[in-house]
Amino acid sequence: MEMLIHNSLTRFLIQAFLIIACARLVGLVARKLEQPMVIAEVTAGILLGPSLFGWLFPDTSAVLFAKESLPLLKLVSEVGLIVFMFLIGLELDPKLLRGRGHASVLISHTSIVLPFAMGGLLALYLYPRLSESSVPFASFTLFMGVAMSITAFPVLARILTDKRLLGTKVGALTITCAAVDDVTAWCILAFVVSIARSTGLVGAVWTTFFALAYIAGMMFVVRPFLARLGERGASKEGLSQDLVAITLLLLIVSSWTTEMIGIHPLFGAFMLGAIMPKGTGFARSLAEKLEDFAVVFLLPLFFAFSGLRTHIGLLNSADGWVMCGLIIVVACAGKFGGSAVAARITGLNWREASAIGILMNTRGLMELIVLNLGLDLGIISPKLFTMMVLMALVTTFMTSPLLRWIYPPEELAKELADAPGRTPLPVTADVFTVLMCVSYDRSGPGMVALASALAGRGPEARRLYALRLIPPTDRGSFHMDQGPERQGAAALSPLLSRAKELDTEVRTLSFVSPKPSHDICNVADVKQADLVLVGWHKPLLSQTVLGGTVYEVMRSARTDVGVLIDRGLTAVRKLLVPFHGTAHDRAALALARRLAHQVGADVTILHVVNPKRRTDDTLGAQEMVDQVFEGEEGGALRKSKVTLKVVEHDSPADAALEESGRGYDLVLVGVGSEWGLAQRRFGIRAEHIIQGCPTSLLVVRCYEPAAVPAQAPAPSQPMLSTALTAGPDRS
Repeated sequence: MEMLIHNSLTRFLIQAFLIIACARLVGLVARKLEQPMVIAEVTAGILLGPSLFGWLFPDTSAVLFAKESLPLLKLVSEVGLIVFMFLIGLELDPKLLRGRGHASVLISHTSIVLPFAMGGLLALYLYPRLSESSVPFASFTLFMGVAMSITAFPVLARILTDKRLLGTKVGALTITCAAVDDVTAWCILAFVVSIARSTGLVGAVWTTFFALAYIAGMMFVVRPFLARLGERGASKEGLSQDLVAITLLLLIVSSWTTEMIGIHPLFGAFMLGAIMPKGTGFARSLAEKLEDFAVVFLLPLFFAFSGLRTHIGLLNSADGWVMCGLIIVVACAGKFGGSAVAARITGLNWREASAIGILMNTRGLMELIVLNLGLDLGIISPKLFTMMVLMALVTTFMTSPLLRWIYPPEELAKELADAPGRTPLPVTADVFTVLMCVSYDRSGPGMVALASALAGRGPEARRLYALRLIPPTDRGSFHMDQGPERQGAAALSPLLSRAKELDTEVRTLSFVSPKPSHDICNVADVKQADLVLVGWHKPLLSQTVLGGTVYEVMRSARTDVGVLIDRGLTAVRKLLVPFHGTAHDRAALALARRLAHQVGADVTILHVVNPKRRTDDTLGAQEMVDQVFEGEEGGALRKSKVTLKVVEHDSPADAALEESGRGYDLVLVGVGSEWGLAQRRFGIRAEHIIQGCPTSLLVVRCYEPAAVPAQAPAPSQPMLSTALTAGPDRS
């Protein structure tokens, strides 16, 4: 191993590779458990430290994370923290801090005061057992109070968005209280740090004086300049490199100033981000430029450095674990108890109050930043540092499962139903409903052209929904400007433009979804969709188009599903239906009949027979076609619009491909192995007919109740079902 490390740069690159790779791998597990990415990054850092990697492979760990290499890792991670704290300030909208009324003021202040007081009482017990005599008791007590009072504002924002709570009463109140908590806690921490760093009373007074002067300068000198800078960044020229350079210079100066004052560079970074103008789009554009590198590369280095300082082996006695458990209990009691009781006093019911308490108890990354400050300043010992890191992990990890248990989706649905303007549409038996699931904006125009033709001419005869599901993200800028609505509007814009040209009304739905297949099936149930239209894309690893989410929807949806492979579909005048007689083929033929009736499309039914059994196969196909086109209307359509074409071929899929090149607008084919379209979650070979068809293709899966496995609803399903029933139908 030592042979591979030639210098400090080589060692650092190897460390960075291991840290980022481990964080992303653990992140895959965290996503499955519906946990925020910060859980994965903290866990990855601990796994790479002496608690696991150093314990299992001490020699390798000593080479890769040698003590002489840690200063460089610490330096780069601190640069990452400065950038990240600047981004946290950018996310913090001052509008959240005013006009929220009595409830938010009481809850936020109680959720600071009570945990702070309980942390101070806990310090009486911990100080003689876990602290050095050289550490002033006042500094230790104040630090424990602050550490117990922290709420992780950025992690909380992401949890609220992922759980679709951000727009509810509970979500709005919680995010307001968390913002107030963040500002208050960082101000208190700045005071604690200044006391810990000062050499005496005179030093503390001078630190306070310079800190107040710094704040005044930032508010009355720098802030107006940033407002003009924001106007320039929001102009037609956009955010230029010169503007980014000026902002970074201001960030360096602000951080350096607070370091010279005797507080910490992180406070200067946070302050500059907090006073940045938020209303012009300048902050969001700046965050988009900085956050990916900071969050993906720099921040995991900080977690790894924290993990290298976290040694669970130090808790090698029953007393150590008892104290760790006590810290967790006090942290939860103070933050959860204070927030929940205060929320109940303001008039919220116990379920809502408990939800706020659980959310406010989230600590995450902000707690780790505070703990590292305490360890660097010598206020807390490595053993107490390890206990507090475990407390931060436990309180963050428990948020999602407890929230799902104590604040079930049905309660959220009631809040959504009470919102103004959310009147459910009446259910009409003769309405044909199509749910279009738009993953990429390019698939929207073809979808709405087909859905409009299928659904009918008059608004009373059709109901079209465009669903845009947004994967969860750790990007802070996503949450700064109503991320789900903004991204949904952008992806659905081409579809809505095409719908306007067709004079077709489309109602849109857009929200964050960690489980898209579940939510698509759920929306289809709620809206009583007759057909679910999904798009396609080339998978990253697999070759099959009908895999992944598409496979899950086709397997679980309780209605017919169509997968549209759009190759420039604008009209549906001439259709080809390869027909082999399966239920899926009959469903495809039924859709073709509907298109013939609604828009006068010509339908060619291609029946491929084995050369040795031509007569029997043809008669069987004829009977099935007669069944689909039964009735007076069906008979008339068949005479004027439908052609049954029988061909002999050993390969039905090849025969369909040959026929599809003869000027058809759309090919409708049932899913099935006879066409080379077996439903597979993962495959190494692409579907031949999808790959080779020169025109647009609709792969149809017929809903067969006996064939679709009964599934217990996902945790998100009841909420989504009820919410969409009562929710708005926005056009």
